[in-house]
Amino acid sequence: MIPEIAAMLDQEGCTTTLTGPGEVVIYSKDLSSWEPVRRMPFALDTSQGLVQLRQKMSELTAFLGDCRIFVAKAASGAIFFELEKARCGVWEISGKPDEFLDPVWKEEEDQESEVPSGAVDIPVPVEITPGKYYLSIKEIQGKRPEVSSKQVLQKFIKTGAYQQLEVICDHIPPWIALESTCSGFTMQSERLGPSEVRLILTRNPADSCGCT
Repeated sequence: MIPEIAAMLDQEGCTTTLTGPGEVVIYSKDLSSWEPVRRMPFALDTSQGLVQLRQKMSELTAFLGDCRIFVAKAASGAIFFELEKARCGVWEISGKPDEFLDPVWKEEEDQESEVPSGAVDIPVPVEITPGKYYLSIKEIQGKRPEVSSKQVLQKFIKTGAYQQLEVICDHIPPWIALESTCSGFTMQSERLGPSEVRLILTRNPADSCGCT
């Protein structure tokens, strides 16, 4: 993990939300101090919908490069998921960089040292057509005890940043029906074989997009 942390800042140099307007500043640690090395003005207009949001988030992740730690005052919904999909650790902190850079870096280092061997390759849903995602969790169910179906799916389901999600599994996770209902989705299941089930979560027509 390279010693870089990105922060979304307002004009006063304090963290702000990703909807901004503000500036994304990437800090790099040089010996014992943190110095800003890259800056980019940034703002999101969530009223423009998912396509525009994904385009802006794609620009952001390209700007981040190898930086995998992001701090903002708030990041949720589709914004949070897009950062997680880019393998960024997201922190919600109010304050100025000199107050949180060292503590965040230390916590990230501690967490990295505690990750069990093989647990870093956690599968993520893949967008197969606009708004429709696919994921197989057969490879982890019963074979990767250090990775649970909740770790893989729960945050994504809660974001609501999709119209349909297809999940292939060897058994239906007991928590997923309630979670999908609470997040505004209907769930259908189909048995494909002795140890293979297809789940399809589809957004209820009356529900709006989960972007914030």
